[in-house]
Amino acid sequence: MQAEYKRELIGWREWVGLPDLGIAHIKAKVDTGAKTSALHAFYVESFKRNGAPWVRFRVHPLQRSTSEIVSCEAPVKDVRRVTDSGGHAEWRPVIETTLFMHGEAFRVELTLTDRETMMFRMLLGRGALKRRFVVDSGKSFLLGGNKSGPVIG
Repeated sequence: MQAEYKRELIGWREWVGLPDLGIAHIKAKVDTGAKTSALHAFYVESFKRNGAPWVRFRVHPLQRSTSEIVSCEAPVKDVRRVTDSGGHAEWRPVIETTLFMHGEAFRVELTLTDRETMMFRMLLGRGALKRRFVVDSGKSFLLGGNKSGPVIG
């Protein structure tokens, strides 16, 4: 018998926060076709800190805007070859960070990639969703929030 999990209903897009990266709110497209979540990043630079691989990068957290820039640093968990929906493969750094969604904070893996021309600056993949959420593909923002996003704290 399979264990029962409490699963919150979410829409195909939701507001989330990435507090470890200093991103209070970002609109994420829920993408059940993607295994790993992806975050828009530019000026991505690898470096070493105490002998361990790290990455520094910048994020435009607001959809269709380059006015706000958040500078981030995180340890590199892995580097993976990822194929996008258009069939293009690229090597991407993978970080692990805290994601805040609907009053809950949990760890997720994010690949870093240039999503400047994409509608959403973040994709929320299956890895972050499993055993936590069920997606209603016909609804948006079921967890609340507005253009100012969720409250982190």
